[in-house]
Amino acid sequence: MTSADPADGPSLSLSADEEPPGANVGTLPLPSGPLAPDPFDAVTLCWSAAPARRRGKGTRAFRRAFYRDVPDRDWNDWRWQLRNRIRTLAQVEPMLSLTREERESLIRAGTMLPLAVTPYYMSLIAPDRSDQPLRRTVIPSCAEWIKQPGEADDPLGEEHDSPVPGLVHRYPDRVLLLVSGFCSTYCRYCTRSRAVGDGTLGVDETRLSAAVDYIRRNPAVRDVLMSGGDPLTLSDDRLEWILSRLRKIPHVEMIRVGTKVPAVLPQRITPALCRMLRRYHPLWMSLHFTHPDECTPETHRACTRLADAGIPLGSQTVLLRGVNDEVETLRRLYHKLLMMRVRPYYLYQCDPITGSSHFRTPVARGLEMIEGLRGHTTGYAVPTFVIDAPGGGGKIPLQPDYVVGRDGDDLVLRNYRGKTFRYPDPTP
Repeated sequence: MTSADPADGPSLSLSADEEPPGANVGTLPLPSGPLAPDPFDAVTLCWSAAPARRRGKGTRAFRRAFYRDVPDRDWNDWRWQLRNRIRTLAQVEPMLSLTREERESLIRAGTMLPLAVTPYYMSLIAPDRSDQPLRRTVIPSCAEWIKQPGEADDPLGEEHDSPVPGLVHRYPDRVLLLVSGFCSTYCRYCTRSRAVGDGTLGVDETRLSAAVDYIRRNPAVRDVLMSGGDPLTLSDDRLEWILSRLRKIPHVEMIRVGTKVPAVLPQRITPALCRMLRRYHPLWMSLHFTHPDECTPETHRACTRLADAGIPLGSQTVLLRGVNDEVETLRRLYHKLLMMRVRPYYLYQCDPITGSSHFRTPVARGLEMIEGLRGHTTGYAVPTFVIDAPGGGGKIPLQPDYVVGRDGDDLVLRNYRGKTFRYPDPTP
């Protein structure tokens, strides 16, 4: 990373302990100028002060078994969680009863998307059930080495729509800014498995400055989605370095952050982070949730902090075979999310990335999920089902067909119970 320009304000040199393992460590200038008093400062929330009953039962048992000597102040420190991620077969074996396929895939994992799971998220994984939904999403499978027709390393064609490194400009008024290639926990169905986990997409000031300059030169861009990797694995100072520069661009009306941190690393959502984020409104967050088992007391507390900071929260869920492809599973997930003040936003058909066939469901299954939700629960719990079209076509929404047809001047409609109704709709 290059040295900061003194004109950009004071700078902070970050040590390796303050940055995710494997990330480039250097100097980024910080926003300058006094900060106005923040009423959120009066909120005193401390992870270490949270009583044990507000932690999941599985997490408490897991800590007693594998982290008995780790004090609360370390377990509840997000940097400790990052430094102690489970990344090797030797670390996994004492924690899980591995199948032969799981063990083989872990031995071969060096050539694929790496294994990385935070101790917190590992505490949610069933040790004796290889078919447990959360386990399937983070523990490698030999099926990842099987490439089916139609699969690709970059199925969405993001690299084709990248005018500068780490930025995708596909839609007229919005861009995708990939701030890093680092995640605290790697999902085995990751759309960007080609670009994350190998250190090639570092937190580089030169690259990020070029991306910000591109946005500044294109006044049609009013919406910036920060993703990666996971932006919330950056330190507060590095994250603010990016946010402050985006917010100085007059035509950037809103900033969004895509993250799975509240589900896999809820300790990251600190009062200090929320105070900083509140300075850059309007700021929205898209949270990646997969299964109701992720909705723990810790995650509830993290989402509450973000919502209390005035950040609208939406969820994005990938439909995955054997994980969440039952209506009741999604209904439980969405009801729990609403109780955490998170609005279900998108249900994605799994992208055809290389080695993902064991996760993908037929598209018809996704339509069944929406039909099983619509009318049977509140509309707030019904997301939009989309396919991100291969080759760069963008998101295409799909809905069950509730239009039966026409009968004279009437439109014949079908409701959620299968009953038909007529609506007067004379043709012009």
